[in-house]
Amino acid sequence: MRFEHIDTTIQTLGEAKIPSPLLQPANGECGAYFVDDDERILLHVNEKQVAQLKADGIPAPAFESAGPRRKIYFDPSKLRCALVTCGGLCPGLNDIIRSVVLELHHRYGVRHICGIRHGLQGFIPKYGHSTMDLSPETVTNILDSGGSILGSSRGDQDIEEVVDSLERMHIGILFMIGGDGTLAAASKIADAIHSRGLKISVIGIPKTIDNDVFLVARSFGFDTAVDIATQAISGAHNEAEAYPNGIGLIKLMGRESGFLAATAALARQDVNFVLIPEVPFDLDGPNGFLENLEKRLTHRGHAVVVVAEGAGQEFFEGRKKMHDASGNVKLYDIGLLIKSKIVAHFKERGISVSLKYIDPSYIIRSLPANSNDHVFCSFLGRDAVHAGMSGKTKLVVSHWNNHFVHVPMDQVITQRKKVDPDGKLWATVLEATGQSSLKNPAPKKA
Repeated sequence: MRFEHIDTTIQTLGEAKIPSPLLQPANGECGAYFVDDDERILLHVNEKQVAQLKADGIPAPAFESAGPRRKIYFDPSKLRCALVTCGGLCPGLNDIIRSVVLELHHRYGVRHICGIRHGLQGFIPKYGHSTMDLSPETVTNILDSGGSILGSSRGDQDIEEVVDSLERMHIGILFMIGGDGTLAAASKIADAIHSRGLKISVIGIPKTIDNDVFLVARSFGFDTAVDIATQAISGAHNEAEAYPNGIGLIKLMGRESGFLAATAALARQDVNFVLIPEVPFDLDGPNGFLENLEKRLTHRGHAVVVVAEGAGQEFFEGRKKMHDASGNVKLYDIGLLIKSKIVAHFKERGISVSLKYIDPSYIIRSLPANSNDHVFCSFLGRDAVHAGMSGKTKLVVSHWNNHFVHVPMDQVITQRKKVDPDGKLWATVLEATGQSSLKNPAPKKA
């Protein structure tokens, strides 16, 4: 992937002039390390790529490092902050809320932290959602709770109304936790704030189980999702082994990117077929999925199949496209289609199979985070606070090349991150499963 044309400049509200309270250890506590704006993390880590850029006279692109600054923009004693969670649920939402609140309260001394209920609806008067006062007492015991204590919602809301609400509430920093749709809305909110000449920072914290946010190497909740998905795979494998011609079919999340399906398959290595959106496959024909599945049953007597929800949508061509409240195209259920095709295929051949279909999607989304995600969310939330307090805005706190960095919001929403069909992840999946291309040869031209 080429990054040399990506603008990594981070916007600010103005000069940060206030000495950070983190400079003075409180109550005998240790102080803080500090990061300067000129500390940057290269986008490329491949030496040949960096050398080629240098030879071409192109500066190697690099992200600004995340972390506390020695000077901050906002006066903590007068600052009001707001947090909002949007879109689908994801393990770790409460962890993010907790880390943001604790950092604001204990480290910076901010006493006015407002939780916006049910996503962007919470800003719009007609919905009548009350706000929630957030404090250490409010968030102390929420780590073991799934979902979000603030609730969520989908769908566009009037950006100007959102900014009107921020003005009325005298908010200085808005923390928006969500996926690509949420971050696109956050970008529009930041633009509307700027056009009004307001001094409100907008900080995005990327959330997606699919791990598909561009320029974000790892998103919170993904590690937990892989953990739970592997349990589903283990159950499907046990079921498949227990019966003659047993088949375990698991549908996992992944609208446009198959990272969860691919990674979960590698975590267990009990999977024989992985179907993802990035890699087209044929159902029928001599090298299609169904023929290969039949060969697998003939040789081993059982099979496990993992399919990402966005895989094989081309098999629904001609059907009416529908959209959800957020404007996303509603996917047709590839899991149920694959299930019906398997049943029909073996029935036609007079072969008896035992098929178990598992869809753990909503269980995964609503569970608490695991230990790895607890730690990861703690870093993300605190670095989001450091960014906002220093007056930075319209950025996303990202994890890149094993560092936490600031990424311009507009760059994140330009495209989705996807599994590279020619990359190491997919190559390793093919090695672990032993599956073929599942594509028939193109017909010869007459």
